[in-house]
Amino acid sequence: MPSGKDGTTGTARLIDGCRLPSPTWPSPGRRADSSHSNQFSLGAYFASVYICRAESGQGRRYRARWVDDDGKERAASFASEKAAKAHLREVARGEYANTAGKLTFKQFFDLWSPTQVWAPATVKKVDQAIGSVTFAEVQLARLRPSHVQAWVKVMADKPLAPNTIRSRVNHVRAVIRAAVADRAIPFDVTANVTLPRARKAEAAMTIPTTAQVGGVLHHAPERFTAFVALCAFGGLRLGEAAGLQVSDIDFMRREVRIRRQAQLVNGGGVDIRPPKFGSERTVYIPEDLVQILSEHVRLHVPGDDPDRWMFPGDGDDPLHQNSAGYLWRITRDKAGAGFRLHDLRHYYASGLIAAGCDVVTVQRAMGHGAASLTLNTYSHLWPRAEDRTRNAAAQMLTEALTADQLRTQQQLSAW
Repeated sequence: MPSGKDGTTGTARLIDGCRLPSPTWPSPGRRADSSHSNQFSLGAYFASVYICRAESGQGRRYRARWVDDDGKERAASFASEKAAKAHLREVARGEYANTAGKLTFKQFFDLWSPTQVWAPATVKKVDQAIGSVTFAEVQLARLRPSHVQAWVKVMADKPLAPNTIRSRVNHVRAVIRAAVADRAIPFDVTANVTLPRARKAEAAMTIPTTAQVGGVLHHAPERFTAFVALCAFGGLRLGEAAGLQVSDIDFMRREVRIRRQAQLVNGGGVDIRPPKFGSERTVYIPEDLVQILSEHVRLHVPGDDPDRWMFPGDGDDPLHQNSAGYLWRITRDKAGAGFRLHDLRHYYASGLIAAGCDVVTVQRAMGHGAASLTLNTYSHLWPRAEDRTRNAAAQMLTEALTADQLRTQQQLSAW
C-alpha cells in the first residue's frame, strides 16, 4: 500500500497510455504539464488529479488516482479535471463500487449470509427468497433496478401472494443493503421497486363468529380442545401454544406466561426457542379457560414434573406445525368450519377491541412488537370517529327524551 507520508518519487510506470508516478503516496505524477497537477485529501482518501497525454491519440486527459478499501492504488482517466475530481468525491462518499462489485449476487450472499444471526425459520425463508431470484449470476456492479423489477413480475405471474412477494423482496433488500455498506454496489437497487398491492386488512382477514368458535371447541379431539381454547381466548400463536409447559400456567392467578415457542425444522426435528421479538408476555385468562386447562392437565398430562409439555407430541417433543395442523384439520372438517387456526387469534383481538380495550392493551395481549403493527392489522375494527360521534349523539338524545318523559309524567301526576 502507498505510504502517503514521505512524498518521495520512484520509477514511473505506464498505465493506459499515461505515465503514472511511483506507488509512493501522495506525490502526484509529473510531466511537462505538472503545473496542472492537483493533489488533495477527501476524508480518509488521499487522491490526486493530473494531466497526461494519452498515447492512444485521445489528446489531453485528466487522470484520477486513489487508494481503494483493499489498500490498492486505482486510477481512471477523464476528459476534464472537473469530472476527475467528481469521481474522486464519489469514491470518498462510498458511491463508487470497489472490487467486490465483481462478485455475482449469489457469490456475495454466500459470503455474507454465514455472518448473520438468524433463527432456523428465517434461514428457510431467506433461502427460498434467494433461490427464486432471476439475477443470481449478475455481477453486483451491473445489477440494476430493472433486474429486481423483472424478478417481482415473475413472482407475480406465478402467481405468489402479494405478502409473500413483499417478504422475499425484503430479504433480498437486506443483502443489497449489505453490499451497499461494503461498497460493492453504489446504491440500493431495490429502493423504488413497485410491488403488487396487498388486499386491505378488512378484506383479507377472516374473523370467526362466536358460534363457529363454539363449534370447533365442541368437535375438537379431547386432547386438542385446550389447545384450541388457548388460541381463541388467549390469542396464542400455534408455536406459542405448542411450546407451553405446565409450569407456565399460574392457575391461581389466572395467568399464562409465554416464554418459548416450538418450531418444526428441516429434517423433522422440533426446535424450542424464544418467542418472536416482542412476543414474550403474560396473558390474563378468564376463569372458564382456567377450568379447561386444569381438566386437560388432569386427564392428558398427569404427573409431578412442572416442566412437562402441556401438549405432548411424539417422543419427548411437543406438538408442532405438522402435528397440530393435522389435529386442526380433523377439528375443522368435523365442525364444517372454513377458517384457519390462526384466525382464532383474530377472533381474540376483535373481542378485546369490541370490549373497549385500547391499542396498547391489545398490542401487549397479542404479543406485537410495536403498537403500529397492531394498528396496521386491526385498525378497521376500532370504532371510527363517525361511529363515536353517532354513539355520543345517541346517548345525548336518549337522556334528553328520558328527561322529557319524566317531566311529562310529573305534570300529569300534578293534575
